Amino acid sequence: QLQLVESGGGSVQAGGSLRLSCAASGDTDYSNCMAWFRQAPGKEREAVASVYRRGSSRYDLDFVKGRFTISRDDAKDTAYLQMSSLQPEDTAIYYCAAGGWCSPNVVDVRFWGQGTQVTVSS
Repeated sequence: QLQLVESGGGSVQAGGSLRLSCAASGDTDYSNCMAWFRQAPGKEREAVASVYRRGSSRYDLDFVKGRFTISRDDAKDTAYLQMSSLQPEDTAIYYCAAGGWCSPNVVDVRFWGQGTQVTVSS
């Protein structure tokens, strides 16, 4: 099994930045792909970005391209989401996800973190 623990959420004003972290522990063979999803109030959970071990990444939301950067430190089994130029529309619970392969579909995700709240005020 794999455990994922997120940190780094919080409240910021529009235009601000936050960096989310997701530390994986347990059987890290399952963390070949690490990803971030988010769920805004009243909306479905959606994929934000994903990254494979050794760094191949993908961004699933056009709205975040150029503002968010996903990365990972394989030695620490930790993924990061650097978020800049945050906007109120980015307000959501951000979830770390992991599995053998990267898919933007919620049903394909094998492991989830508990989520961390990001609130952006105007």
